[in-house]
Amino acid sequence: MKLLSTGIAAAAALLLGGCALQSPPSSSQLAEAELAHAKPPPAWAAGGQGGKIEAGWLASFNDPGLSALAEEALAYNQDLRLAAGRVEIAAIALQAAGGGLYPEVNLLGRTGGKVNNGGSQLSGLILQGSWEIDLWGRLRYGQAAADAQYRSAQADQRFASQSLLATLAKAWFLAAEASRQLGLNAEMQQAAEKLAHLAEERRRIGVGSEAEVALALANLHGLRDGAEQIKLSMSQSRRALEVMLGRYPAAEIALPTELALLPALPATGLPSELLERRPDVIAAERKVAAAFARSGEAAAARLPRLSLTAALSSVSSSIFVLQERNDPNFGVGASVLVPLLNGGQLQAQVDLRGLEQKQAAAAFAGIAQRAFNEVETALANEAALAKREPLLRQGLSENQRALGLEQQRYRVGSRDLRSVQQQQLATLAASISLLRVQSEQRLQRVNLHLALGGEVLAPK
Repeated sequence: MKLLSTGIAAAAALLLGGCALQSPPSSSQLAEAELAHAKPPPAWAAGGQGGKIEAGWLASFNDPGLSALAEEALAYNQDLRLAAGRVEIAAIALQAAGGGLYPEVNLLGRTGGKVNNGGSQLSGLILQGSWEIDLWGRLRYGQAAADAQYRSAQADQRFASQSLLATLAKAWFLAAEASRQLGLNAEMQQAAEKLAHLAEERRRIGVGSEAEVALALANLHGLRDGAEQIKLSMSQSRRALEVMLGRYPAAEIALPTELALLPALPATGLPSELLERRPDVIAAERKVAAAFARSGEAAAARLPRLSLTAALSSVSSSIFVLQERNDPNFGVGASVLVPLLNGGQLQAQVDLRGLEQKQAAAAFAGIAQRAFNEVETALANEAALAKREPLLRQGLSENQRALGLEQQRYRVGSRDLRSVQQQQLATLAASISLLRVQSEQRLQRVNLHLALGGEVLAPK
């Protein structure tokens, strides 16, 4: 046992004195190296208002129905279950990679048997242990790669959740837009029906024509056809929402009838902070760290490997005298494996891991640039839509006033039906344009939140 204690102490000394692992580049170092030609500015070029990114942005729309659906989507969406499964796989891989750092112990048992119709074979127990001393960090690099991959999978899962809830919110707002369009269509149908009745009455008393009646009915049928198209779109929206929620797509989910109120523009933070917060950028940075560790693992695999071994055995035979059962054998040793000739495989692995590291760094840069672009685009769209909304609102008001005047002139006979219908269509188009911009404002707000990487739901 004294020999075993000496071996363990020697192993510990070797382990502590072994090669220290090199740290992978940090997110800021990666950005400095890979985004040298696209250095983030001190503030967003398209505006924004700095400040801390608050968690729970979905609640800012003050829509209880949407918040309830978000919880359901997190619980039952199939894509999120796949993302969670990838995290579990990465966790098991991390556990397996860490196991190589610890001693391995095996027990071999054997029972006797006949040899040439007489005597018995060897029988007994052998307890074997081995421990590779990680002098150059090969095992530790492998564990570091698995840990980075696990953290990357976690970040990917977070971004998948954020993307799903953002898509859910946009689908909800689009459904509300379709519901409002159906309401506008119903209002226009009522006006068209009145015009048809008026055209029929004018024809009956002799001041109108059959052509005016046909034109009025054609306009009414066109509006009714538009309503059927909107209903089909709403049915498709229902199924899309139900699939996101993990439900059967029966087109039965209740849809909102009005757009949620648009909250004030949120804090947008600084461009440099985005790389530390947004989950897909974090996942890409962790993939670089994993590739860096695999490169170190491949380089360490070319160096000699030192292992300590120990064995405790109790073996007997009815033919040969080996040892007394009450006096088992115990021994310790060491082995060194030095790679000599391997057809260049180890060097090829080093070269391969180096190329993978370059690819991971390039992927990080691409994802980071995409993230910056998404924030700048969302902010620019926010500003443009904020300018358009009051203009369209004023335009709708003028169209509604013009429609009232045209309808009055038609009643007194100073205008024909065609001018009324043209103004009616212009008013409907103005209403739909305003509704489209109002809906787009909410969609772009969701895009902005997603681009900024803030948490969709507040922590419980």
